[in-house]
Amino acid sequence: MTEAHTHGADHLCEEGLSLYARALRAGRVRVEDTAEAPCLVGLGLLRPEAGDDPGWLCPVAPASVLHRLLRRSAERIADERRREERLETVFAPLLEIDGFRTAAMDAPTLTVLGDRERINQSITEAMAGATDELLAIQPNVGPRHQDSLAVALVRDQALLDRGGRIRTLYQHTQRYSPLALARYEQLRGDAEARTLDEVTDRLIVVDRQVAFIPANRDRSLALEVRHPALIDYFVTTFDRLWHLATPMYPEAVRQPSLNGVTARQRAIANLLVEGHTDAVMADRLGMNIRTVRVHIAKLAATLGSESRAQLGYLIAESGILRQEGAAE
Repeated sequence: MTEAHTHGADHLCEEGLSLYARALRAGRVRVEDTAEAPCLVGLGLLRPEAGDDPGWLCPVAPASVLHRLLRRSAERIADERRREERLETVFAPLLEIDGFRTAAMDAPTLTVLGDRERINQSITEAMAGATDELLAIQPNVGPRHQDSLAVALVRDQALLDRGGRIRTLYQHTQRYSPLALARYEQLRGDAEARTLDEVTDRLIVVDRQVAFIPANRDRSLALEVRHPALIDYFVTTFDRLWHLATPMYPEAVRQPSLNGVTARQRAIANLLVEGHTDAVMADRLGMNIRTVRVHIAKLAATLGSESRAQLGYLIAESGILRQEGAAE
């Protein structure tokens, strides 16, 4: 039987249904007619016709087939009930033992969410009962389907309408992102956004009760976290990053330029003196490599550097990184 026809009688394919109906009307079908529906023989719906010609198959009466299948189903149900009885017999005396040393868990504290649809569904369910606050870290805002964006806006606005608050952290590269700005232009209520050069991976915390974080590199899996200690850790981390961040919405604050070196170039300078490659810097700052190299070239021109090695030395000597710390 081919892979396409490895099904039970309760999921009979269209080809099988059509051929079985034809066999019932005609009384028989040729063996070669079952090439597109080999499942009929395997399921016992067709059988060789009595006689000397092996090229014909005749249908088994539907009532007979149904009775046979229902009997098998009843036997499986009876087996499961007997298994339940055996389990109850085994565990009944154990349940009478005081279990004060065992960990009582009303609900799992960590749940793996297996696909993006399930992730979005779980976030929507958590948001449906939220009344206090949504905390979110969004490293970057890529292209999103309009339907997904609409769903997120609806659930966010519902929280704001209930008197809740939304705080979101982005990377500095998202300060002029049309998608990020459009999100806040459409929301009405207590919604704020700030930015940093570098942020952690994606994080969502709802009412300080449940959090969602990526469970793999491409974010196709997520962890739903309900452990109080972990939630407190996430919230503390978010608050510390929030106080270091630059306001983006509702009132954007322009990052200062020190001695002709922009805040973005200082972030690159800091990573450059640590010895990171252009690719690593691009990944950590949410830029493409070409943009990183443009900023490095401008930084070199500002400091009068003629080589990459000299640039690192001039950055250290210029004091721009110390000035950045003093400005904060």
